[in-house]
Amino acid sequence: MLRLLNSFWYNFKEYIILTVLVIISLFVISQNHSPAVQKVRAIAFGTFATVTSVVSDIVNVKSLRKENEQLRETNAKLMLQLSKLREAALLNDELKEMLALKDTSGFPLVSASVVSKSFSRVQGTITLNVGRSDSVKVGMPVLTDKGLVGIIYSVSGNYSIARTLQNVDLKITVKDERTRENGLMKWNGEQLVIINVPKTYQIKKGDRIVTSELSSLVPFPIPVGIAAGSINVETGIFNEIQVIPFVDFAKVENVFVLKAVASKEINELELNFLKKFQ
Repeated sequence: MLRLLNSFWYNFKEYIILTVLVIISLFVISQNHSPAVQKVRAIAFGTFATVTSVVSDIVNVKSLRKENEQLRETNAKLMLQLSKLREAALLNDELKEMLALKDTSGFPLVSASVVSKSFSRVQGTITLNVGRSDSVKVGMPVLTDKGLVGIIYSVSGNYSIARTLQNVDLKITVKDERTRENGLMKWNGEQLVIINVPKTYQIKKGDRIVTSELSSLVPFPIPVGIAAGSINVETGIFNEIQVIPFVDFAKVENVFVLKAVASKEINELELNFLKKFQ
């Protein structure tokens, strides 16, 4: 023990002596009441208080910074949770509307989700998570509660691909719901148009356009869009009518496949243009 104390004194004697002298000096200063000493004491205490305040502020800033970081992390987590809840609410509303359509349509519908989309200027397609195992066939219409999305043109065991209305290879016979006048609708690379419309037709801006029973692809009326007026008016006897679709194809996530295909004999003739692109 004595050896340990000797070693400690030998290694730290300068620091020990300095500490003792500082303590003695502070004690002597505190006992001295002369004006000069009091002034020095005031300056020393003021300096000490300033240094203490600065150190305290630094510590507090670090503490506040850490607290703010934790609050930002908490806010980010709450934002993500709120986003998930909003997405779930929107999806729930959409599925409710689709369920209502399925319950009231009276037609066999297969629920499907869009697993991928491909939208070029002329070739709009969507891939669905249903296929032959779900009794999906080429030529079946794809729709939402808003209206027609497209037509199935390729089917595998568990998946299928549909051409949307924004596909130049898909042409649908449609009619004006008000006037009952029929026409052929297609995608021209920029917009949906009803082509070769006689100028004697009374299709007006704002008229609802639906699929025609004359179509071999969609054998009964399904909403398509709203007539937006004539375009490319020529001096001849035909016009083109622009159609604004009811469905926002870029936002489609859940759809139905209508399990209805028109006459097999008609399909063998008219669906060849679908099959040749597979």
